[in-house]
Amino acid sequence: MFEIIQSGGWMMIPIIICSVLAAAIAGERFWTLRTNQIAPSDLLSQVWSWMKNNQLDSARIKELRDNSPLGRVLASGLMNSKHGREIMKESIQEVASHEIHEMERYLNALGTIAAVTPLMGLLGTVVGMIKVFSEIMLAGTGQAGVLAGGISEALVTTAAGLAIAIPALICHRMLQRRVDEVVVFMEQESLKLVDVLHGEREVADSPANKSEHKQATGA
Repeated sequence: MFEIIQSGGWMMIPIIICSVLAAAIAGERFWTLRTNQIAPSDLLSQVWSWMKNNQLDSARIKELRDNSPLGRVLASGLMNSKHGREIMKESIQEVASHEIHEMERYLNALGTIAAVTPLMGLLGTVVGMIKVFSEIMLAGTGQAGVLAGGISEALVTTAAGLAIAIPALICHRMLQRRVDEVVVFMEQESLKLVDVLHGEREVADSPANKSEHKQATGA
């Protein structure tokens, strides 16, 4: 393996650096962007349970804020709910934009690596072919070993660039898709909270809420 890398020439150094960065970013983002950590599916029903039992105080809001990005968005809405629907929505959007920015951290860098590494490989190819033609001009076509070395350098860098770019591009698309799905879910949960607090929506019944409702009505 070391011989193959060495045969690729100096252009293999930035390509290897890009591969390390891409692996680190992808691993960190896949770990950070776990859906159950970013936007727990039962968080809104928990908030409603606190509200219904008159348990929603400053301590609960602090707990909600420390829970997850979705919790911080909902906490912002709850803290501004008394100022009217529009103020509540604006506070939610302000916090949500910050959380979205945090979720998209490093994704541009990963996309840049996916786009740049094939160009690095192409540059290595050009450099290798220049060496080949330089040797042909100096020594003719009789020294096959020298010519093969230049061609090998060209092919290795191209292959290495593509080998890094393809998985980096796949990871970038997967992570961007995950962020988009989480953002849509957070928006839906936030709008439900706004509509419930301002009387435009009945509380969406979770299985637990449905059970409590049936017990209360004797159904």
